[in-house]
Amino acid sequence: MKNVVIAVAALMALYAGPSFAAEPTPAEEKYCAHDYRQYCNEDGLGSQLLAICMRQHGKELSAECIKALEDAGEVTHQEEAELEKMGK
Repeated sequence: MKNVVIAVAALMALYAGPSFAAEPTPAEEKYCAHDYRQYCNEDGLGSQLLAICMRQHGKELSAECIKALEDAGEVTHQEEAELEKMGK
Protein backbone atom coordinates (compact mmCIF):
# COMPACT_ATOMS: atom_id res chain seq x y z
CA MET A 1 0.00 0.00 0.00
CA LYS A 2 2.84 2.39 0.84
CA ASN A 3 4.30 1.90 -2.65
CA VAL A 4 0.94 2.80 -4.17
CA VAL A 5 0.83 6.03 -2.14
CA ILE A 6 4.35 6.93 -3.25
CA ALA A 7 3.53 6.19 -6.89
CA VAL A 8 0.37 8.32 -6.72
CA ALA A 9 2.31 11.14 -5.05
CA ALA A 10 4.94 10.98 -7.77
CA LEU A 11 2.31 11.14 -10.50
CA MET A 12 0.57 14.03 -8.75
CA ALA A 13 3.87 15.87 -8.57
CA LEU A 14 4.43 15.47 -12.30
CA TYR A 15 1.04 16.94 -13.13
CA ALA A 16 0.81 19.47 -10.30
CA GLY A 17 1.68 22.49 -12.38
CA PRO A 18 3.93 24.87 -10.47
CA SER A 19 4.23 22.73 -7.35
CA PHE A 20 7.81 22.82 -6.14
CA ALA A 21 8.83 24.03 -9.60
CA ALA A 22 8.89 27.74 -8.84
CA GLU A 23 11.70 29.57 -7.13
CA PRO A 24 11.41 29.08 -3.37
CA THR A 25 9.83 31.82 -1.29
CA PRO A 26 11.82 33.36 1.58
CA ALA A 27 9.73 31.28 4.03
CA GLU A 28 10.44 28.08 2.10
CA GLU A 29 14.16 28.91 2.07
CA LYS A 30 14.10 29.55 5.82
CA TYR A 31 11.91 26.70 6.99
CA CYS A 32 12.62 23.99 4.41
CA ALA A 33 16.40 24.31 4.06
CA HIS A 34 17.13 21.59 6.64
CA ASP A 35 14.53 19.23 5.15
CA TYR A 36 15.88 19.86 1.65
CA ARG A 37 19.46 19.12 2.73
CA GLN A 38 18.42 16.04 4.68
CA TYR A 39 16.13 14.41 2.12
CA CYS A 40 16.41 15.96 -1.34
CA ASN A 41 19.75 17.75 -1.72
CA GLU A 42 20.59 15.81 -4.89
CA ASP A 43 17.58 17.31 -6.67
CA GLY A 44 17.88 20.79 -8.14
CA LEU A 45 15.74 23.62 -6.86
CA GLY A 46 12.75 24.06 -9.12
CA SER A 47 13.04 20.58 -10.63
CA GLN A 48 10.30 18.00 -10.94
CA LEU A 49 12.62 15.55 -9.16
CA LEU A 50 12.54 17.86 -6.15
CA ALA A 51 8.75 17.84 -6.25
CA ILE A 52 8.73 14.05 -6.25
CA CYS A 53 11.32 13.81 -3.48
CA MET A 54 9.57 16.31 -1.20
CA ARG A 55 6.26 14.52 -1.64
CA GLN A 56 7.89 11.16 -0.94
CA HIS A 57 9.26 12.57 2.31
CA GLY A 58 6.15 14.58 3.12
CA LYS A 59 5.42 12.89 6.42
CA GLU A 60 9.02 13.48 7.53
CA LEU A 61 9.11 17.20 6.72
CA SER A 62 9.06 19.68 9.58
CA ALA A 63 5.75 21.33 10.45
CA GLU A 64 7.29 24.72 9.65
CA CYS A 65 8.34 23.55 6.20
CA ILE A 66 4.90 22.11 5.47
CA LYS A 67 3.31 25.41 6.54
CA ALA A 68 5.70 27.38 4.29
CA LEU A 69 4.88 25.06 1.38
CA GLU A 70 1.15 25.50 2.01
CA ASP A 71 1.50 29.30 2.21
CA ALA A 72 3.36 29.21 -1.12
CA GLY A 73 0.55 27.16 -2.69
CA GLU A 74 2.73 24.09 -3.15
CA VAL A 75 0.88 21.93 -0.63
CA THR A 76 -2.87 22.06 -0.22
CA HIS A 77 -4.55 22.44 3.14
CA GLN A 78 -5.95 18.91 2.66
CA GLU A 79 -2.45 17.51 2.11
CA GLU A 80 -1.24 19.32 5.24
CA ALA A 81 -4.10 17.81 7.27
CA GLU A 82 -3.30 14.33 5.94
CA LEU A 83 0.34 14.73 6.96
CA GLU A 84 -0.72 15.80 10.44
CA LYS A 85 -2.89 12.66 10.71
CA MET A 86 0.17 10.56 9.80
CA GLY A 87 1.98 11.71 12.88
CA LYS A 88 3.24 15.23 12.35
